[in-house]
Amino acid sequence: MKGSRALLKMLEDRDVETMFGYPGGVVIPIYDEIIDSSIRHVLVRHEQCAAHMADGYARASGKVGVCLATSGPGATNLVTGIGTAYADSTPMLALTGQVGTGVLGMGAFQEVDAYSLMMPITKHNFRVLDINRLPHAVAEAWEICQTGRPGPVHIDIPVDQVNANIDETLLNEIYHIKPIPTDTTKLNLAVKWIKEANRPVLLIGGGVIGSNASSDVQKLAEMCNIPVITPLMGIGAIPSEHPLCMGSLGMHGRMCALNIFKNADLVIAIGTKFSDRTYSAHTAPSDRCKVIQIDIDATEFNKHHRESINLLCDAKKGTKMLIDALGGYKDNHIMWDNTVKEAKTKCSCDFNYGVTPIIPQKVMHELNKFLDKDIIVTTDVGQNQMWAMHYLDIHRPRQFISSGSFGTMGFGLPSAIGAKAAKPDSKVVTITGDGGLLMVLQELATSVAEDLPVVICLLNNGWLGMVKQWQKLFWDKRYSQTHLNADPDFVKVAEAFGAKGIRVEKPEEIQDAFKEAFDCGKTCLIDIMVDCEEDITPMLPPNPTLPIIKGHCKY
Repeated sequence: MKGSRALLKMLEDRDVETMFGYPGGVVIPIYDEIIDSSIRHVLVRHEQCAAHMADGYARASGKVGVCLATSGPGATNLVTGIGTAYADSTPMLALTGQVGTGVLGMGAFQEVDAYSLMMPITKHNFRVLDINRLPHAVAEAWEICQTGRPGPVHIDIPVDQVNANIDETLLNEIYHIKPIPTDTTKLNLAVKWIKEANRPVLLIGGGVIGSNASSDVQKLAEMCNIPVITPLMGIGAIPSEHPLCMGSLGMHGRMCALNIFKNADLVIAIGTKFSDRTYSAHTAPSDRCKVIQIDIDATEFNKHHRESINLLCDAKKGTKMLIDALGGYKDNHIMWDNTVKEAKTKCSCDFNYGVTPIIPQKVMHELNKFLDKDIIVTTDVGQNQMWAMHYLDIHRPRQFISSGSFGTMGFGLPSAIGAKAAKPDSKVVTITGDGGLLMVLQELATSVAEDLPVVICLLNNGWLGMVKQWQKLFWDKRYSQTHLNADPDFVKVAEAFGAKGIRVEKPEEIQDAFKEAFDCGKTCLIDIMVDCEEDITPMLPPNPTLPIIKGHCKY
């Protein structure tokens, strides 16, 4: 069997249904085989977006996302998307073509050392210099990207090996990955700490969603009556409307989450990494606060500088073990329960939703009316992302998809298309700004051509809003290179791509625009003109000695 066919067969055997990519010279043999393959190929307009679409696909479905690019610039264009997936622990298989083995290192046309390039942003890397090693590479990559802490794995395949013949009997190779080391020896001590705590909180991150542990965490929270705080990546692990859900913690998190977290005497952290955007001098509890941390990756332990118990294991396994060890334990922290209820009740913002220009909070308020459990939300990065994080009502895991640690502008639209490919029966909406959308606007063509309709909620303020906000608040309003003073007419651009375009300039138009967009059955861009002076608050300033900027928050 030819190497190109063997590659696709091995993916088919692993139930890969969709892949995202862009052809080029050294991968033509693979693309020739795609014609007769059961795998659907989605033709992107830029390779970065192939990785973002594979990322969105994986996060929405829980399956491995697959992307493919040619050598040289094709491979380098994948880097940002792969880096995004690596930072947020998304299982992904990234395939790149390479120049022939006979000219490697000789500066051949479109040659780049993709193997070395991908090394810092993948869990593992392969370069297949012998076609008979391809089955091993695919089998091992498939296991590695999903085992332990998930992440992308890269396979680089020279064109002569793609064209070479391989013994079909090798294709059934199965890679038996070594067991991931675990350590739960301090489980009983963790149970003792929970029973002794007067002010416990649960801090849950993306690892809870990735390991399908959301229902277990919710059970633990309800059993022990512990408030739950969700950093950006943990949104959806517990429904926003749940009485114990305090919302997000971090630079733009909710004040109720911040106040509860700062007053905790025990933090039970599950599948979260205490990133600098979540855990800082502004948010850290007292030195006397203890930490129980459950994580599959030991490198995430002890970043909080508090007395801790570390349980090295999968989030689902660790949470179940805690539940079983706690038995029929019921909480006895009545005063803390009342404090939590009061904090959530007081956490409200004072808005005049009817003002013009439109404020983004009004847009989120109207979008919430459409957010049933089936709709998937993706976001770009910037103020738009933080408004979505802060104000949207998210009901389930894998409903909210956003770039966390890498903060990748341009993530919103392609990740939405990937999510739609994964869940074709679900409606998908992406929340973006004009800055991020302009980076990936060409993917409107992908959405239309591939019949993957999504709704694009564009919060158009004519600025790089988040950077402008920093310049406004901390740089004496010295606005340098943040005014997007040549934005196109986005409605006309959408229509030029064959999509639908709607412009919204008044707050009373928002609800009808969303209804029309969700009902039209095609890709629709809603260009909402929002107030360029509206900041996303609360905001924790970078200097911990400065006070919190509360904005509309009455807490």
